[in-house]
Amino acid sequence: MAAKKKTPPRPPAVKRCDPCKGTGEVPVSVRIGRKRRVVGQQNGLCLNCLGTGEAPTD
Repeated sequence: MAAKKKTPPRPPAVKRCDPCKGTGEVPVSVRIGRKRRVVGQQNGLCLNCLGTGEAPTD
């Protein structure tokens, strides 16, 4: 009789970060001039998860 292969256990599902929705990037407004008017957006690092996309554990 052949021995059955054991499958490794699955790792627990990782929760996604809420502000970046798991991407690790958030939109950041670009401001120009003395009146600091908004001219566009660029991608920035998510400060909640530090770019990993996983929800931090407290």
